[in-house]
Amino acid sequence: MIRPIALLGGTFDPIHYGHLRLAEELAEALDIEQVRFIPAGRPPHRGQPRAEARHRLEMARLAIAGNPRFVLDEREYHRASPSYSVDTLSDLRAELPAATPLVLFMGADAFLGLTTWHEWRRLFELAHVAVAHRPGFSAAAWEDALPDPLRRLLSTHRLEQPSDLPDKPAGRIFLHGITQLDISASRIRDRALRGMSLRYLLPDAVIDYLNENQLYV
Repeated sequence: MIRPIALLGGTFDPIHYGHLRLAEELAEALDIEQVRFIPAGRPPHRGQPRAEARHRLEMARLAIAGNPRFVLDEREYHRASPSYSVDTLSDLRAELPAATPLVLFMGADAFLGLTTWHEWRRLFELAHVAVAHRPGFSAAAWEDALPDPLRRLLSTHRLEQPSDLPDKPAGRIFLHGITQLDISASRIRDRALRGMSLRYLLPDAVIDYLNENQLYV
């Protein structure tokens, strides 16, 4: 049996413990051997990041150091075009054995907006999607808020047993509750701008790097 490979993309401006804990807990739940962190070079869904791509890439490298399951994937940093997940997944599909299960990690809020993503329907032809939610999350309210196409897809493609995920290379949706960490990159940037402590919000090595390079002042 081929073990799944997961991807966690993002602006990572900066990367923080919320990203790392999401990746760790979803990987543990799905018995995933490798999680590829993929910093977006040119994020298509939001404004220009505060930190340059080279800095966001280096912060991600520092953040995941020491975890053998986490790997930095630089492909979107080197891509001249916008960083669309469908293109990244297509690239990986071409590189890996056809039966390899790929899993795209995201938070529940990101899944709500999935229909705005470039060629979003193709994502499910290329990968499974694992959605992390916080404790106290109301599945019924969240599902009611989903656009109709996503609600229908969830009703027919939801994965109940994590052990069944490797049976297919793509197409399933897995929901999983993770540890509550109310951390956001925007809040970190604001605290940095005001000279407030960032300790315990992100790894010390990342704090040192962003301070040394004066990224959010």
